[in-house]
Amino acid sequence: MNTKNYRKYISLWMCLCVWNLLQAADLPKDQRGYNIGETVANFELKGVEGRLVSLAEFKSSKGVIVVFTTNHCPYAKAYEDRIIALDGKYKSQGFPVLAINPNDPAAYEEDSYENMKVRARAKNYPFPYLFDDTQKVAKSFGASRTPQVYILVREGDKFTVQYMGALDDNSQDPAGVTKRYVENAVNNLLQGKPVMLNVTKSVGCAIQWKEG
Repeated sequence: MNTKNYRKYISLWMCLCVWNLLQAADLPKDQRGYNIGETVANFELKGVEGRLVSLAEFKSSKGVIVVFTTNHCPYAKAYEDRIIALDGKYKSQGFPVLAINPNDPAAYEEDSYENMKVRARAKNYPFPYLFDDTQKVAKSFGASRTPQVYILVREGDKFTVQYMGALDDNSQDPAGVTKRYVENAVNNLLQGKPVMLNVTKSVGCAIQWKEG
């Protein structure tokens, strides 16, 4: 890349970063959670296999694709096979999927821990499916909808947020997808490049928060 093109590339990247930060700033204060580049605190949640799974367990990975999702949500169901395919494509390259259900099962019984186990077995999930019973993890991330994706990159013993938002630009029709946000972001990270579009709007069901 010559000097002129390099400067043009850097200028475009800086403009996109500023635009993305402004987009994030428009979110309600209690939903902002982590910003791009911030370190994610370690967490530990119970998975459908019955054991506790922590973020720290992924210390040998290049990163983690965290997906907040649920059983009942039509959008989550529409993306389910794509999330499974995402894990199949990138786990071997160092970016496994980690799925988390933050929904209050009192709002939708289908989202209970027992039904999570049923769903995971029925679809043969290849990734951990964790229950955020207290909803503290979802709140710390700033998640508001399902599905909502956060791409984390490991830097030593820390994980930093490099992307947040939608998986792609078509929630209903996989054949109609034209922009694969998560795939593009992971591909850039694997090549040592910055994520050009690191914040997108998630389209899905609002997370059902517990009262009080």
